[in-house]
Amino acid sequence: MTQQYIIGELSLWLAQLQAIAPSQGSACEFARLRLETEAAPLEALPNMALRALDLTRGLCRDSLARGDLRALTHQATMAAELREFAVAASLLVED
Repeated sequence: MTQQYIIGELSLWLAQLQAIAPSQGSACEFARLRLETEAAPLEALPNMALRALDLTRGLCRDSLARGDLRALTHQATMAAELREFAVAASLLVED
């Protein structure tokens, strides 16, 4: 995968997560990370992927606390798919 493809794909994931964020605050966090990702060098992308997963875990925790199982399921699925992409792009190692 090329650097531009990886950045573009990660940016797309962040845009999708921003769109489902339940609050303005969490949407802004995803938007900020997206801008950072689009300007980041390749070496910084593993950290960006980890931050995206951490933010997504926060969404999942919030949905669970609210008892919103539909949102939790959607967010957890997106987190799993984002992690799969990050592993395939060699941004993260598979455990």
